[in-house]
Amino acid sequence: MPLFTRSHPSAQQKATGETDSTAATEAAAPPETQGPPEPRDSADTSEQLEPVDAPEVAESAGPAESAAPDGTSEPSEPTGSEAESAADSAERSSQLPPRGGWFGWRTRFPRTARAVGVGTTVLAGVLLIVALLVPDRLDRITLQSFFRFPVEAIVLAIVLLVLPAKARRIVAVVLGAFVGLTAVLKCLDMGFYQTLARPFDLVFDWVLLSDAADFLKDSVGRSGEVLAIVGVILALIAVLAGSALAMVRLSNVMARHRPMAVRTTLVLGVVWIMCFTLSFQVGGVTLATKGYSTFLANRVQYVREGLGDADVFRKQLNVDAFAKTPPNQLLTGLRGKDVLFTFIESYGRVAIDDPTMAPEMDATLKAGDARLKAAGFASQSGWLRSPVTGAGSWLAHSTFLSGLWVKNQQRYRTVTTSTRATLTSYFQKTGAWRTVGIVPGVRKAWPEGKYFGLDNIYDSTHLGYNGPYFSWTPVPDQFSLQSFEDLEYGKKNRDPIMAEIILASSHNPWSPIAHTIPWNQLGDGTIFNQIKKEGTNPTEVWKSAKRVRTEYRKAIQYSVDSLTQWMQRYGNKNTVLVFLGDHQPVPTVTGGTADRDVPITIVAHDPKVLDKISSWGWTDGLKPADNAPVLSMDKFRDRFMTTFAK
Repeated sequence: MPLFTRSHPSAQQKATGETDSTAATEAAAPPETQGPPEPRDSADTSEQLEPVDAPEVAESAGPAESAAPDGTSEPSEPTGSEAESAADSAERSSQLPPRGGWFGWRTRFPRTARAVGVGTTVLAGVLLIVALLVPDRLDRITLQSFFRFPVEAIVLAIVLLVLPAKARRIVAVVLGAFVGLTAVLKCLDMGFYQTLARPFDLVFDWVLLSDAADFLKDSVGRSGEVLAIVGVILALIAVLAGSALAMVRLSNVMARHRPMAVRTTLVLGVVWIMCFTLSFQVGGVTLATKGYSTFLANRVQYVREGLGDADVFRKQLNVDAFAKTPPNQLLTGLRGKDVLFTFIESYGRVAIDDPTMAPEMDATLKAGDARLKAAGFASQSGWLRSPVTGAGSWLAHSTFLSGLWVKNQQRYRTVTTSTRATLTSYFQKTGAWRTVGIVPGVRKAWPEGKYFGLDNIYDSTHLGYNGPYFSWTPVPDQFSLQSFEDLEYGKKNRDPIMAEIILASSHNPWSPIAHTIPWNQLGDGTIFNQIKKEGTNPTEVWKSAKRVRTEYRKAIQYSVDSLTQWMQRYGNKNTVLVFLGDHQPVPTVTGGTADRDVPITIVAHDPKVLDKISSWGWTDGLKPADNAPVLSMDKFRDRFMTTFAK
């Protein structure tokens, strides 16, 4: 059965280009100049159908080709109708909106698009590498710390390469967000190392974030606190979203170039193993590192220890050598004495030992010794090791008074809600002392006060102070001590007093700080308005570590001067003063030392009191010797009660 097909232009037409010329002329002619189509002879029209055999149909069904003299095939030129179709297609394409990127910028600027794509990929890689390599301590961040090769990057690449497309995208988002979250945790560690010389505790430290917000409010005002919190929240979102997008970007690039990505990952894995095995170093820095994995392992271990710490502490809580001692046998060596336990905020060993502070502190301590001797007092000093450094005064106070190592917030909550007796509550238990607390740093409800066995508590609202705050400190130390004299100690015909006194003027940020004035000029505290105006600006002070250290030293000097002057002015033959630091200051002052020692001094008029502690090996005077014994702070309660039980 014969088949029909379109006839092709003749070879002569191809040679002369007649067909093309005619089509081009017709296409170029304006519509208004073109007349009606002329009738063509049926033999000349390209629409003529000719019978062909089946084999010829197969040839015409394929691409239009012509035979070359050497036998090879050549593509045939388009027919007139095909040229018209191509022209129409090009015209329609030119009328379509540009595609590629926002507003088609990728199409219009292909080189820029390629540069942006490469730059974005590089930026994503740098972001993730930095998140993996950055240390969690500011003092360990150096340029060399980023010229290392993290094995975790290779592991992440392998995971993303073996997953199918849908799973890969989901896992990339999750892993990216996780890397960002650990970067945030490292930032928290940096802050905690700078203030507490320890990492952030994922189990116990969340409550401290609200304390940090309160500290910001006291330092820079309510608006500054709000701005800081908003900034932190926005930064958190940006880090999590940025790291997730970066991981997705890199996973997509690897998927598009899978063969190359696989080969590169294998090569890098082999290189890492070789460098790690040989401990290869560049500029003293080990090239192959697994620091990120170590960081995560340590975090998991900290959490496990934190969750198990509660059971350990509860067992310790029930061990008390004096729990069954009759009240009339407690603290018999101090009966009739006024015993004052006084904490000087941030009074650490650095204030005495540091060469840049020692000369001025030595002069202050010698002046204090002279005042006390002039009033008939003597003193001995030693060292205690605090459970905290940089901050966390309440943990140190509860450690000193409870005889337990209260190193975190969970332990603090446990002990303050228990029936564990404290040094102060044992004084109360005897019935021989009236127990009071002077706590100027407390500005809201303090339910823990009952736990410490205090009959009456005077916080910042009960001391009669109408002057200004000095940064965090609501009441200057000198005024707090004068208020204690007016409210309790100076009363006639009173019972012996046991007092817990917190001197807070040396609390961070140490600017501005008060200075001592004549005691009879204190009044209601309004005199301190002018003193504050003359003080330093904390914003300016904290721009320089040297100035911070100077202001810290001045704050400690002020607290010691206030206390020794009060003793000279109001102390008597029955006064026994125990004063100590609660913890070392922040690393900006200590230089990052791990030393947690704080000085402790006992001052008494009655020589029998100091005779009882002669076996402790302490140093005469207000300054403990460098080689004086160091006692763990949680051991002091039992030693003190044992010494003065007779």
